[in-house]
Amino acid sequence: MGPQEAVQAFWNSVSRGWGTPREIRWNQPHLAISTTPQVTPDPLVRRTTRQDMDELYPACVAMYTEEVGISPEYGGGAELYRARVTQLVNRGWSFARFDEGRLVFKAEVACSSPYAAQVQGVWVPEDRRGEGLAAAGMAAVVDLVRREVAPVVSLYVNDWNAPARRAYEKVGFRETARFATVMF
Repeated sequence: MGPQEAVQAFWNSVSRGWGTPREIRWNQPHLAISTTPQVTPDPLVRRTTRQDMDELYPACVAMYTEEVGISPEYGGGAELYRARVTQLVNRGWSFARFDEGRLVFKAEVACSSPYAAQVQGVWVPEDRRGEGLAAAGMAAVVDLVRREVAPVVSLYVNDWNAPARRAYEKVGFRETARFATVMF
């Protein structure tokens, strides 16, 4: 995974010896925002706590499985994945909105530097999609992250995920590069 041209060059040089990938995603727009969101932030989005894990962890597993096509718990990975989710919660890098105790939006900061933070794991349950939760939720995440973590918020998205791309565009994210991912 990385900048599209670099991944393509690397893959071209190693593909014969590496076997058949499960999936190749050549066009993943990298998006960033360094301004106030263009959508009103959802005031109900907040940092998650350990008390939220009963709702948060299954949502993280669902998002990962939907996005990658394999559960992060596959092959005995549950303990490690739960540790990663807990680490993000403990760092204050996990954000969610709950309606009557049910998680209806989530996102995490995957990594950060003094210059930028990368968001991952943006997810809304399937039965709540199309309500504007992603755009308003991401606007809240952008505000919180820009204020307390890093001045620029970035992420990358699959080119085929039109609803997510529309939500990010509404918030004010703009494409800065293209990424590619080869998955085994």
